[in-house]
Amino acid sequence: MAEFTLEFHNVQRITAGAIGKPGQRVFYLQVREGRRRLALIAEKEQVRALADALDTMLEELAEQNPLLASSDDLLISDMSLEEPLEAEYRVAQMGLGYDAERDMVVLVVQGSNEEDTLIARIAASRPQMRALSTHAARVVAAGRPVCGNCGRPIEPSGHFCPERNGHGPASPPELSTV
Repeated sequence: MAEFTLEFHNVQRITAGAIGKPGQRVFYLQVREGRRRLALIAEKEQVRALADALDTMLEELAEQNPLLASSDDLLISDMSLEEPLEAEYRVAQMGLGYDAERDMVVLVVQGSNEEDTLIARIAASRPQMRALSTHAARVVAAGRPVCGNCGRPIEPSGHFCPERNGHGPASPPELSTV
């Protein structure tokens, strides 16, 4: 099994998205720097964890140095996935770091397929990562609602909640299914 490393020093675009109906969606992370693009398949929980970790990191950076907080005001409007969407690797692990000298957040992703392993180091600005965090959280939330008792997804046809042993509603009736 071969190992490849890709370096993205200053991406123009970084986003997450999902394709398919809730319950059958495939999640992606996508990066573009110039003409180079990388798309990776991710699990829903990996996208959720990335959004949460980015949010926490960016808040900590703003608290540590309030002068840095002012550049998070940049609006990034288009966070949709770009076509063609060709993912050769599946996300295995992710980690975050901060390059203070360049004021860049660095996402390190290890991906794999049946033949080889990829390590991608992706550097993006704090506003780009803030936009990714916000958008990724929305993408995850757009799926099926989660049962407040057991944490499992609620299907449009209903839900058997093991925490309630099948008795009573699994969630408040006003909770809509998406």
